[in-house]
Amino acid sequence: MEPIDELINAAQTFYEDARRDENGRSRSWEHCYRVFRDARTDPSPDCDYLSLHLAFYLASWGMHRGSSFLLQKDYKVLTPIVEKILKPEYDCLFGVACADLRESEVQMVLKTVYDNIADHFGPMRDQAAGREVASPVSPVLITKILMGTLGCVPAYDRFFVDGIKKHKVTTQEYSRKSVRKLAEFYEAHNDRLEEARRGMRTEDLTYPQMKLLDMGFWQIGFERDAEDAKTRH
Repeated sequence: MEPIDELINAAQTFYEDARRDENGRSRSWEHCYRVFRDARTDPSPDCDYLSLHLAFYLASWGMHRGSSFLLQKDYKVLTPIVEKILKPEYDCLFGVACADLRESEVQMVLKTVYDNIADHFGPMRDQAAGREVASPVSPVLITKILMGTLGCVPAYDRFFVDGIKKHKVTTQEYSRKSVRKLAEFYEAHNDRLEEARRGMRTEDLTYPQMKLLDMGFWQIGFERDAEDAKTRH
């Protein structure tokens, strides 16, 4: 099977699985993305309410478990990030098309918001650890936030990375180069992917292009892991 065929099939599997359970964790992204979409045009957005949505979405996708410093905090630590993300200078990132994401100006805006989130979390993580942590703040956490609030980059978690590794679509570590290569992949298959994406909407919400890539490659990685587990047993 060609990579593009497997990606589309996998994204449709993910989407259809989400439709089967109206309270499944996949719906947490929809709820989060929708309220942030509406907040961008609200002159007085409720950042406390938005922070709660963001916190639950992150919890749904494992960002509060184990050694995560967020486990030691309440949802209000996310409010400064919410306030930053809602600034008008980041409007260009919301549901951004891959063709636009390849532009250097948009890439710089993406770098700025990513760095702002990392700078906010750095001291908080050090405090939770009781020491200065040398490694960067988890790209998984930051890209989960960007996907949930702006829909502008996939979440670079384990299954997504395994999915892109299988087809060598882009680099396995988050970077502007990696995102640019993903955007180029989408553009190369734009007609096929846009046809699939048109069928991926719920009520008033249309899935952005990067969400399709996020779902598809995540599902490929998830299924690959399941197959590997079978062979191990």
